[in-house]
Amino acid sequence: MRRFIARVRMTTAGAAVLLSGALACASVGLPGAPVRAAETYTRETLDRYFRLEWSKSGRNVNGYVYNSSNRRAAHMQLLVESLDVAGTVVTKTTTWVRDVPPNNRAFFEIAVPNAPSYRVSVLSFDWVDDRLDRRKAW
Repeated sequence: MRRFIARVRMTTAGAAVLLSGALACASVGLPGAPVRAAETYTRETLDRYFRLEWSKSGRNVNGYVYNSSNRRAAHMQLLVESLDVAGTVVTKTTTWVRDVPPNNRAFFEIAVPNAPSYRVSVLSFDWVDDRLDRRKAW
């Protein structure tokens, strides 16, 4: 009976040592893994780079995102807010725009609930550098 208890204790202690070692390695990270700081943009900065042109058509809001920068914007998320008569947000809906080329535009379309008015804004995006071999560096 004593041997069995000793083995359990040693196994538990060994597991604790292995787990703490694994956690220490995970906290250091993988060598060579790129780490990018999150970029935060103000409304003025977004207005300088992007312009939204949209209209309500049936049950959808559709339009274009214009990119006036020399960089490609990817993984763009748009926020469409449905407003009541007083201008209060009633519902929020999001949609993705995969790729907005530099100095160009991209189309978007999203189904929305019926409301008196809407507000569309850029929620998030990533800058993507085009490589010489014409592939995108995501």
